[in-house]
Amino acid sequence: MRRSSHQGTSQGFTLIEVMVALGIVALALMTGLKASSALNDSARRQSDMLLAQLCAENALNALRLSRQLPGMGESELTCAQGSVSFQVRVQVQNTPNQGFRRIDAQVFSERTPLLRLTTVLGRQ
Repeated sequence: MRRSSHQGTSQGFTLIEVMVALGIVALALMTGLKASSALNDSARRQSDMLLAQLCAENALNALRLSRQLPGMGESELTCAQGSVSFQVRVQVQNTPNQGFRRIDAQVFSERTPLLRLTTVLGRQ
């Protein structure tokens, strides 16, 4: 019987090779986590924008349905959509034509402006 000349050496990975492989895997996992977090934030922002638009449209439609030319000035109201509460600031301004009013509805979430809708209403 012949003996192998590699009898004293072990075959496998060295500690350095294992550490490098673990570092690469950790880096890949962190990159995936960061991308997932960015997608989650984007979806939340899109949802907030949709709900804010509903609040602004509701405020403008309420003025349209009143069938009166709104008085000039500024008002604030709270709009709850789902589990989120928004603040809506409605500002009515004069236009060069006295038969029309410019109306701005700006929606805030915790004092952060999200959306502004502007329209013009006339006498009906």
